[in-house]
Amino acid sequence: MEKGKVVVEKVGPSDTDAVWIYSLTYGGGIVSGDSISVEFTVGDGCTAVLTTQASTKVYKSMGSKCSEQVLEARIGSGALFALIPDPVTCFSTARYSQKQVFRVVSDSSLVIVDWFTSGRHESGEKWDFEHYRSTNHIFSEGDQPVFLDTVLLEQGGATRIAERMHDYQVIAMVIIYGPKLKHVQDQVQENVKKMMSQQLYVPSTRLGHHAKTNSDHCLTRPAFIASCSVFGPKEAIPIGQG
Repeated sequence: MEKGKVVVEKVGPSDTDAVWIYSLTYGGGIVSGDSISVEFTVGDGCTAVLTTQASTKVYKSMGSKCSEQVLEARIGSGALFALIPDPVTCFSTARYSQKQVFRVVSDSSLVIVDWFTSGRHESGEKWDFEHYRSTNHIFSEGDQPVFLDTVLLEQGGATRIAERMHDYQVIAMVIIYGPKLKHVQDQVQENVKKMMSQQLYVPSTRLGHHAKTNSDHCLTRPAFIASCSVFGPKEAIPIGQG
């Protein structure tokens, strides 16, 4: 098990200063059975960005061993924390679980990007991993839940993951939270609305053709789907897209 603890303190003017942190793993990926735990504390008035140098590769599992990562971050008053990694890419048969917990106060701001791909396309692997689980929790003062979310994909059952995902190759969720990001939240909300209005718009003549002939089972599936919804305080907006 690897453990790490990072404390970000103010080292310059709050209106210009930001600390950028890159996470690294031995061998450029996570091996079966690895367990990684990291804690972050972002001090009052500070800005910190956590990212990666490349996609997080999760290698093939050995038996039933599951690789895992746990991150816990505390964001202080007037502080901003942005978690913007490259996507997780699980190899064939991989088993992976991650949990991210964020503790905020009333004027903390937070950006979380949580996304993963279908696998190694160049090797013909698409949704071939065995288990993927990602949990994101945000708590305010007094451990009051603000946002609770879990994504779980695993093989088995009536259909395999590839069948359920059809032709989509990436799933992403972006959470934008806090007073410093109000203008970004408003813009994203408007952009998603316009984008999906165009993607899903079907002229009435086409609808009539489909209704009369029934020659197609369904309308063409859009290449990109995005949705946007508000949670908690009005300024907090998560965006899920795939």
